[in-house]
Amino acid sequence: MPARSGDQFLKGLRARNREIWLGDERVDDVTTHPQLEGAAHSLARVFDIQQEFADECLMPDPETGEAINVSHMIPRSVDDLKRRHRGLRRIAESTVGLMGRTPDYMNVTFAGFAGERTAWLGPEGKNEEGHDNLINYQKLIAREDLSLTHTIVHPTMDRVKDQSFATNPVPLHKVGETSNGIIVRGARILATLAPFADETAIYPGLPLPADAPSTYALSFALPMDTPGLIFLCRDSAATVGSNTFDHPLSSRFDEQDAYTIFDDVEVPYERIFINGDIDVYNSVMGPTAWWANIMQQTTIRALTKLEFAYGLALRMAEAVNDNSPGTIEMLGELSTYVEVTRSAILLSEEHAYDRGDGVVFPDGRPMHPMRAMLAVWYPRVREILMLIGSHNLLAAPSRAMLGDARLRPLIDEFMHGANGMEAERRAGIYRLAWDFIGSGLGSRNELYERNYLGSAKTTRTHHTMLYSDRDSATALVDSMLTKLPD
Repeated sequence: MPARSGDQFLKGLRARNREIWLGDERVDDVTTHPQLEGAAHSLARVFDIQQEFADECLMPDPETGEAINVSHMIPRSVDDLKRRHRGLRRIAESTVGLMGRTPDYMNVTFAGFAGERTAWLGPEGKNEEGHDNLINYQKLIAREDLSLTHTIVHPTMDRVKDQSFATNPVPLHKVGETSNGIIVRGARILATLAPFADETAIYPGLPLPADAPSTYALSFALPMDTPGLIFLCRDSAATVGSNTFDHPLSSRFDEQDAYTIFDDVEVPYERIFINGDIDVYNSVMGPTAWWANIMQQTTIRALTKLEFAYGLALRMAEAVNDNSPGTIEMLGELSTYVEVTRSAILLSEEHAYDRGDGVVFPDGRPMHPMRAMLAVWYPRVREILMLIGSHNLLAAPSRAMLGDARLRPLIDEFMHGANGMEAERRAGIYRLAWDFIGSGLGSRNELYERNYLGSAKTTRTHHTMLYSDRDSATALVDSMLTKLPD
């Protein structure tokens, strides 16, 4: 089938009897639940956007010719990457970068896996069945236009004991086999977008220790309504009965996160990408180009969010005519983050290169540092918005207050902005900013940005070990050492 519309996406969510828990209830229909429907319809809007902006967001399937989302592209040129950039940007703008796991994230991920598919064969080339299953699955999600969540991290129970997989029944592992597939049990975190996904994907996040049992080396994908698959959502950031003026972001863009439990789940053989092969498991997430490939999507999304934050800061300063040196400096800091991020994306695309088989992925050198930098920048962005907004963030009337016949004249008199700005616009600016940084959604987003690609510490260490160009740096030093006088 060709790329779906928003209505088709919502219909697909309603068609599956999934075990999604939120608060004190199992949710029957995420499209009508008061704390989920706003995000469900925002994601439906993402599917509608690909129809409205088909020239940017859609492309023909290389084999069938049907329209698929451009995020499924396995790029073959710099022009392909630039075309994909336009489609990814359009999607990110629809949520101002707040939804980090819109379906295009996993689309680009699996396109990266399929583009550099030889990694899935393993060091000895023996994982042919899993490799072929992955290639077929990438085509399936593109042609069915599926929305995916994923879980790639083992839960933390005890930081000391968790290191020993042999005695730990909590991490996801294989417990048996049937004529149709394998039986898995355990848990994984953290399934962002789970209530709004058609399927869930499991693949390596971190390598397994050498002494781990092979039963923990698993990668596969399943429909969300597979028996035994359970999703426990965190408390919602959406307020029941809220409106888009009082809660302009949390009412629409809480993509949710869920703890995933596998209660003796059967995985069909044709859906398995890695089945007990630690060498393959530990190799597919190594220094391969798919990291840079997915970083195009994540960094475009982050850039959009940074631009939104910068715009918010400008509007807050405008609302009170704040031209103080401190505010000007902080605005400059925000714009610096924006432009460095933009430059990294453009440079990685211009310097993209063939990774083999004609597959062209972005240059990873500008992209990999962004993983650590964004984890540090976003908390600072939040702090800057708090400093510029100050007490005004806590003094913005609600829609009901503005609509009250007695209060409205007083609000207009005492709560207007500078230079003729009306009270309602000022209130809208500060309520938007508060929802971005001070609400439950704002707190969740800082936690997300700090960790969604690994902590700054982890990514810096990873970059130093695998990606940094030491040779040219040490060559410069050595060139001076050879010129030292006796």
